[in-house]
Amino acid sequence: MKGLRLFLPPFAPDDAGAASVLFPLGGLVVIVDAGGCAGNICGFDEPRARDNGPRSVVVSAALRDMDAILGRDDQLVAKIARAVQSFRTSGRSFPFIALIGTPVPAIIGTDYRALCRLTEQATGVPTIAVATDGTHLYDVGASAAYLALLRRFANLPATASHIARGTLGVLGATPMDLADTTAVRLRARLKAQGWQHLRCYGLDHRLSQYAAAAENEENLVIAPAGLAAAQWLEKTFGTPYRIGFPLIDEDLAASLADSALPAQAQRILIVHQQCKANALRRSLARRYPHAAITCATYFTRCGAYSQPQDIQLREEDDLPRCALEGHYDLIIADAIYRRALPAYRGAFLDLPHFAASGRLTPADAL
Repeated sequence: MKGLRLFLPPFAPDDAGAASVLFPLGGLVVIVDAGGCAGNICGFDEPRARDNGPRSVVVSAALRDMDAILGRDDQLVAKIARAVQSFRTSGRSFPFIALIGTPVPAIIGTDYRALCRLTEQATGVPTIAVATDGTHLYDVGASAAYLALLRRFANLPATASHIARGTLGVLGATPMDLADTTAVRLRARLKAQGWQHLRCYGLDHRLSQYAAAAENEENLVIAPAGLAAAQWLEKTFGTPYRIGFPLIDEDLAASLADSALPAQAQRILIVHQQCKANALRRSLARRYPHAAITCATYFTRCGAYSQPQDIQLREEDDLPRCALEGHYDLIIADAIYRRALPAYRGAFLDLPHFAASGRLTPADAL
């Protein structure tokens, strides 16, 4: 049944995905809502909100009923201006302001372009908007946030000689997909491959990395959320990109710490984001050369980078139906999905996906 959830929690929505990209950059992130969406983002969808590292200030617009109904943009702009002035008085300034959409502004048709212009005039701070509406999933919002940042801040290098050789941009590197808040392992692996300088968009806290994005020698897309940005950078600046997930062997080893893969497996189902699932499929193909391996996802499926047997999941009951009809003897997915598979009797290997369960590692409790 469309929209019915009996076993699975709601996945992280698009506004949370946008906030995840913006969170480490030190800006003022305004969730244009009545109050609930901002609390969900900071309380459930952003693991770094509990850390003491560099971070943006995330606030709610606190729209009242009549504000929303009448579209009183002037009052919202005044609130933002007062907040900016208050922080300036205490010694903090913001490199940018970001407006993140929710269902309320989507319903009333908020003009984000005009709202950004008014906010910038009132505060003197560069302002961008991510027109999320709360009805899509996190990867859609993260993708839109990447594009908003790059379109506003990315600068064209003066000459081709300004390409920073040995510099790799990593797109899609948020805790939602990476299941990590520091990227220490990712950086170590990529530097071992010969990259001297890494720019992890979604984890690093320097807005200047977006300004210098055109100087990257190459971009690596580790999640579908970063694909549109990589394609934009290639079209706009000619920066080549590739898709992969360098940590897949380490993540598989961590998942195997408390369990074991079966000695033989003929049919394998991987449920995760497309880039990580594809990388895991290639790794498993070496272990099970004769197995039929299918990737499935509830999130963005990159058609050009998937295989014909791959599955787009939409409703909760799609997963148990897929598991039973596919006769899989091994399923690799976040343990949260096990709840929806009461009739499945094959092997199950936990591979956490923060956007689905709020877990960063297999050791995290459900």
